[in-house]
Amino acid sequence: MSLFALSDTHLSLYNDKPMDIFGNRWQDYAAKIDRGWRAVVTDRDTVVIAGDVSWGISLEEAKLDLLYLDSLPGQKIISKGNHDYWWSTAAKINAFFAENNITTIKTMHNNAFTVGDVTVCGTRGWYSEGKNAPREADYDKIVAREAGRLELSIKEGLKLSQTNEIIVFLHFPPVYNDYVCDEILTILHKYEVKKVYYGHIHGVYGLPSTFSCDGIDFTITSADYLNFVPTLVKRG
Repeated sequence: MSLFALSDTHLSLYNDKPMDIFGNRWQDYAAKIDRGWRAVVTDRDTVVIAGDVSWGISLEEAKLDLLYLDSLPGQKIISKGNHDYWWSTAAKINAFFAENNITTIKTMHNNAFTVGDVTVCGTRGWYSEGKNAPREADYDKIVAREAGRLELSIKEGLKLSQTNEIIVFLHFPPVYNDYVCDEILTILHKYEVKKVYYGHIHGVYGLPSTFSCDGIDFTITSADYLNFVPTLVKRG
């Protein structure tokens, strides 16, 4: 019962959106995900996909992508990224899953999950210092909201287990180059989180897979960085 991570799958089975903007590594990426996933993940395992799951702009457009993920081995925990326009309320997503017999995918939003002796928590986060963020976005307001959602997720995780290791999964990196999101980091320190997994970053393959900042290890999970093979978080 191992735990893996692979973010930014950017699936587009409905309208075949090209991924050339992210570089040549994305050629035939759906097939690469299939091969990489099946090479390491079994039906007993769980994979966290922290954002940018599908390019669909509605649940119906994301349907083929979600059915595809559902067909892959293991359980999946997915959370929202900046490109998940299809994301809706938990009630609507769960109803959609039930209607389409999607049984291996659960959504992470203001909640948490246990996988063996690990508690999985997380939220989306936000762009580094607002760079490249939508012009109308209120950076301070959104970051405060995301920090609150992270704390709520961790509190829900503590209700599930007081002894499990808490591992946090974010879409946006809270630490990147010279940027540090103090609001997110404060929550991580408050609950003594030591491991964070993040995505969103594409085409930057010289980054270390894991780096430490202020006593916390940060590990990248972007699909292209991992050559579309889920990375092991905890061996079960």
